[in-house]
Amino acid sequence: MTSPSATQNSYPYQNEPIWSRSEKAIARKAFDAALGQELLEVIQEAKKMASQIKEASDLWDLEHYLTERRKEINRKYEFRGSRLTDVLGRLLYENRLGEDDLRGLREEKMKSVCSFAQFLRDSAA
Repeated sequence: MTSPSATQNSYPYQNEPIWSRSEKAIARKAFDAALGQELLEVIQEAKKMASQIKEASDLWDLEHYLTERRKEINRKYEFRGSRLTDVLGRLLYENRLGEDDLRGLREEKMKSVCSFAQFLRDSAA
């Protein structure tokens, strides 16, 4: 028999939404598509910058751009259940995905994702 305290600590983030297998698959597909599109944009910009390198300082500008974009992307794209609602909301806010990309999520999850996107819109205004 387990003690009550052991049971309470078995899932420390009790307020986090539970993602079903199908919801995770939907979220993963949308997440991967948004990430792929953003990485493609970085590749295109890096190629453009590289083609314009004339001096050493241009090279370091490219390196700085790539480093900053990598950090930004690593911060933004975190596929963990505890962060997924916020990540999807941010991608929705940035128009990196649309509500149609999330079709199949339960209503309360869609509301949470859309609510976070709206929060970001309101904060930016």
